[in-house]
Amino acid sequence: MSSINLQTVRIGFLGAGSIVEAMLAGIVKNRLLLPEQVLITNRCNQDRLQWLSEQFGVSACSNKHTLISQSDILILAMKPKDAAEACQSLRGLVRKEQLIISVIAGVSTDCLGEWLDIDCPIVRTMPNTSSAIGLSATGMAANRFVTKEQLQLATLLFEAIGSVYTVAEEELDIITGLSGSGPAYIYYLVEAMEGAGEKAGLSREMARKLTVQTLLGAAQMLLHTTDEPALLRKKVTSPGGTTQAGLEVLESFRFQQAITSAVLRAAERARELGAQYQ
Repeated sequence: MSSINLQTVRIGFLGAGSIVEAMLAGIVKNRLLLPEQVLITNRCNQDRLQWLSEQFGVSACSNKHTLISQSDILILAMKPKDAAEACQSLRGLVRKEQLIISVIAGVSTDCLGEWLDIDCPIVRTMPNTSSAIGLSATGMAANRFVTKEQLQLATLLFEAIGSVYTVAEEELDIITGLSGSGPAYIYYLVEAMEGAGEKAGLSREMARKLTVQTLLGAAQMLLHTTDEPALLRKKVTSPGGTTQAGLEVLESFRFQQAITSAVLRAAERARELGAQYQ
């Protein structure tokens, strides 16, 4: 495609998992595309296809040949373990002018190009599970065949489920460790904070409300002030006060080092998984 025309573009989703559902919700809710501009298929779960079709008004397609021939953009959303076989089965069907967008974790654009056996524009993305409520942090990288207009279109599609950050492809592994896996670290923290509240006598409901509002407030402070996190932390911490006492406990358990190690290990694991597909 030489230019963006959202009125005529057609998108085909190969896969029907949670990220696809989130993208469909964002695209339909924000009226980025009409439902009749979207086709979906998966390998075997017809009930899932039928549900998505009824939920969002998109067209379920049992024949991938038909889906590919009718789509300007193909979104690869199969599981990583199935990706090689699935992509190789598309050889001879994908056209050079089709934009390929991958949400497959760990698989490089070079690897996808080899599996598809064609030099075509490929955009690799890493959304996170907050896409389900339109608040994903999505990292995005493009191969050398992607035009400026195609990258802009891919960005529009993922902005329907949150924020998009275009990066070099080698940075996607650390993005996987930071924002891809990041929600799990936050939920783990919430588990601990809620548990502490309950242990000290609060009801579960009250502990949840206080914890979530505290996190929400802290996130908004980070968004709406120019202060660095360290400065914001110091503003909360009075010498000899309650916050300092709590932080001293976190430091004794090497809290910051644990978080840093978790992010870096997740990024390393993303590289390990990607190496399996080379």
